[in-house]
Amino acid sequence: MTPSAASSGTGAPGLDIPAVTVAPGGTATTALTVRNDSDIVEAYSLEVVGDCAPWTTAEPPRVSLYPGTSETVTLRLEPPRSPEIRAGEMPLGVRVLPAEHPESARVLETTVHVEAFHELHAELAPRRRRGWLRGRYRLAVRNQGNTPVEVGFTPGQAGEELGFTFSPARPKLEPGESTEAGLRVRRGKPVWFGAPVVWPFTVDTAETGDREAEARRDESAVRTPLEAEFVQIPVFPKWLLAVLAVLLALLLAWFALVRPAVRSAAREAADEAVRPRPTPAADQGGQTPGAGPAAGTGVAPGGQEAGAAPGAAGDGASAEGGDAAGGGAAGGGRQSSSTIDLETPGGQTKAGTYRVPADSVFGVTDVVAANFQGDEGLLTITFGDRKITTIALETFRNQDYHWVTPIKIPANQTVTVEVTCAKPGTPATGRQARQCHEVVNVSGVLSRTTR
Repeated sequence: MTPSAASSGTGAPGLDIPAVTVAPGGTATTALTVRNDSDIVEAYSLEVVGDCAPWTTAEPPRVSLYPGTSETVTLRLEPPRSPEIRAGEMPLGVRVLPAEHPESARVLETTVHVEAFHELHAELAPRRRRGWLRGRYRLAVRNQGNTPVEVGFTPGQAGEELGFTFSPARPKLEPGESTEAGLRVRRGKPVWFGAPVVWPFTVDTAETGDREAEARRDESAVRTPLEAEFVQIPVFPKWLLAVLAVLLALLLAWFALVRPAVRSAAREAADEAVRPRPTPAADQGGQTPGAGPAAGTGVAPGGQEAGAAPGAAGDGASAEGGDAAGGGAAGGGRQSSSTIDLETPGGQTKAGTYRVPADSVFGVTDVVAANFQGDEGLLTITFGDRKITTIALETFRNQDYHWVTPIKIPANQTVTVEVTCAKPGTPATGRQARQCHEVVNVSGVLSRTTR
């Protein structure tokens, strides 16, 4: 038995299988000749071994020969177009096994040159981004060829308004390897007003390298640039312009109409407060000013204050009721204020006081109550023995009272604030308080009295 090989099929004893070149996805053939040099009829089995075995077949795979005869066997190579079939030299072996004399088996070898092919698969996501100046995209690239490549990205647009940055700029990929690159698109100038502006652009993915690599590129592969858009939104949208226009109109209306009316009403109230009152006439019974018990008090016959409405004297809420504490005020007095700070446990009642100093009269003009925790319960304010107000805590956070004519509190009497805490509120910390907390500020004019 003498196996031999030749590309023509005639063959000559002792020759190896000729080298063969094949392109992935294509087909190539070579041949070998098997000759029976023995003196008996022999059957020979042909088995392809090596890395090329999965995609190489022998036709026919078994031959039977009479003594002195030969037969040509065709080897068909059909490598798939896959990154797993690397470009370069690969060994190919064929084992020839005689059926009667297996100890005479031989392995014929050759070299298969696998051609390179280039194929890149790229995806760009998302296809549309919105932003004021910048947009970020992702480029997924996979090397579907059978040789290592360096990938480059080429952006394209109609003008030069956009700037492009790729990271990494030139990734290197082995056959079958994938990578993801970042793309940042930026616009140098913002759009302040109006409608969004759409900037379309493309990204071409291709191999980079020397001229030989460019020459080896698969010319049959048609690359289609990836298309995407960057939508540049305005800094100030249309609805914001409408809101600004409405606010400007309201501001102009305030300065043109409301503010003059408010200032006029405030001026009239101030003029009314400082307007001098007429001096009460002398008693008709012949009493002169300064004589008798009514001197300097402006009291008309019958004990009623001159100029006051009938029944106003002695009701405990009159602004002049504090004069009875002994003598008139000596001079105009001075501004004074006092703060009563109360912390009351839940379900309890607690009171705080301010006592008017001796030989003084406190003319109260303003009272401000603060319930900054939002507590629930009752707050009562009393001047001396006169109850001024009782108000539910849950109805206010800040409450103020003002009097043009001061309410006078005699010496040694008190301003009393009483709080009944039903439920503590929640302060700015966000945690419910353990007790109610109210602050009341009383202010006015503190005057010395004469005896």
